Amino acid sequence: MYNILICDDELMIRKLIRKYAEFEGHSVDEASNGMEAVAKCRNNSYDLVIMDIMMPELDGFSACREIRKSSSLPIIMLSARGEEYDRINGFELGVDDYVVKPFSPKELMLRINAIMKRTAGSESKNEIIEIEGLTADLTARTVTIDGERVDMSPKEYDLFFYMLRNRNIALTREKLITEVWGYDFYGDDRTLDTHIKLLRKSLGKYSKLIVTLRGVGYRFE
Repeated sequence: MYNILICDDELMIRKLIRKYAEFEGHSVDEASNGMEAVAKCRNNSYDLVIMDIMMPELDGFSACREIRKSSSLPIIMLSARGEEYDRINGFELGVDDYVVKPFSPKELMLRINAIMKRTAGSESKNEIIEIEGLTADLTARTVTIDGERVDMSPKEYDLFFYMLRNRNIALTREKLITEVWGYDFYGDDRTLDTHIKLLRKSLGKYSKLIVTLRGVGYRFE
């Protein structure tokens, strides 16, 4: 299965996640602070990291920033803080998912499996979509605007490419959440709104191509 690093300064949280992860067949390593997590990611190979935000030595955001300098492995941010600012900060750093404490361990396992399935999936053919000065290479997972490379978080790419593949189609919020996040969503759709906001920011002058359908969802046209 997967080799997972759990980074949280609370021993009981690490034990809880380890219990469920090992039951699912995953191997688990632990870190009690951000500095330890960064060091372990440099010296070991993991498939996914579960990272708390509020920790001694080095907080989760700073640890994620350091890990992202040399690795694109999936990261799930785990925290008791649920403010929109924290979500945006995490997603801009390239966090793949955000789980607020208290959380369901079973739901966390579903999120892990969904993320890893998406990471393992790859396009079999080169697929490039061009709209005026906007170019998206869906195979290479790159986006350029007027020749300039646009950096997006992994989840922004997932959302953007799904909308591109389904352009000119009205996409309900439920459809986007199900197809892009890939797990049963538990009522909090602010995550989708946050990613749409980040995606529009990344697209700059082409943000107008994402149309809000009031009471329905979104459409890329």
